[in-house]
Amino acid sequence: MKVLALTSYPIEAAATRYRLAQFVDPLAERGITLTIRPFLDTALFQGLYDKRKIARTTLGLLTSTLRRVEDLFTARAMDVILVQREAMILGPPWVEWMLAKAFSYPMVLDLDDATYLSYTSPTYGRAAKTLKWFRKTDDLIRWSKLVTCGNRAIADYVTGKGAIARIIPTVVDTDLFIPLDRPSNTKPPVLGWIGTHSTFPYLQSIFPVLQDLARKYPFRLKVVGAGELDIKIPGVEIENLKWRLEREVSDFQSIDIGLYPIDATLYSDHWAAAKSGFKAIQYMAVGIPYVASPVGAAGEIGVVGTTHFLAQSPDEWHNALGCLISDVQKRLTMGAAGRNHAITHYAVPAHAEKLAEALLAAMEVERTFAKNAS
Repeated sequence: MKVLALTSYPIEAAATRYRLAQFVDPLAERGITLTIRPFLDTALFQGLYDKRKIARTTLGLLTSTLRRVEDLFTARAMDVILVQREAMILGPPWVEWMLAKAFSYPMVLDLDDATYLSYTSPTYGRAAKTLKWFRKTDDLIRWSKLVTCGNRAIADYVTGKGAIARIIPTVVDTDLFIPLDRPSNTKPPVLGWIGTHSTFPYLQSIFPVLQDLARKYPFRLKVVGAGELDIKIPGVEIENLKWRLEREVSDFQSIDIGLYPIDATLYSDHWAAAKSGFKAIQYMAVGIPYVASPVGAAGEIGVVGTTHFLAQSPDEWHNALGCLISDVQKRLTMGAAGRNHAITHYAVPAHAEKLAEALLAAMEVERTFAKNAS
């Protein structure tokens, strides 16, 4: 089987890297060739949210649109079309319509985020909201033979639209994301958060807790990918880094306690509930305990009290983090339990098999439909 995967973003984006690229070899072992075609290239993706590069970005988007026309011809040699979120980040879904409706290729839609919910871009504001064409996701769901979903909340939305949903969580290669030796010593532990400019407000929501903790416990805070030049919390030593692909695994390994706050009031309850919980899996894979908000998949992944703690109120955050900061053995025990949990439930081979089955099912649905139609 030959599958053409159309994705919005290049390999630097987690969705492309972990929901497509890492499955290329496992799918090949199962007789499925996966060809990935991102809409944005690396340079365009890296400058997308920089207003100073808006002219270059506009030209790049036009070039990317022309490449999508080429992909229509590439699709002629394919058996299934796999769309990760959307084929283009702007405008109506004309590419998907051409492939699924005009050319009748079986299409599988992959959703790891609630792209059916609109939001206002923190960089481009309401103009981007209009150009984004959020209502396209409902059309893509309707045109797809089935939809692979990152979690139960997204799957519930998809089935509510009358489509077939299969849950495939976002996972990591547990042979790549591995723990480092963490000797029991008196070095202040590192609390860490790795995210994006759009999720940084979640971390900011617990700044008062971190400031209060620093009055009682010694620790350092590592922040990666916030998109902020200067981050300050009185009394807290902060290492603030830009996100880099080549440093991704080592950044996670350098953390002693993972932070995973999700504040549903910052965007919307539905948006927060549909978050994949992926950061929890990354923390567990490298063998570190974490504290998470009990929102969406983040509240369902792992075993509370064994692999991590859940916290909602400031007091709960304070108590959970205080316990882990002050108890080295607790951190090591919970980290080891998380590592075992990740290997058991979130390893690549089992989820590659789920994706292979979904792609084969989509092709079989199309064959059955064509047979009945004739």
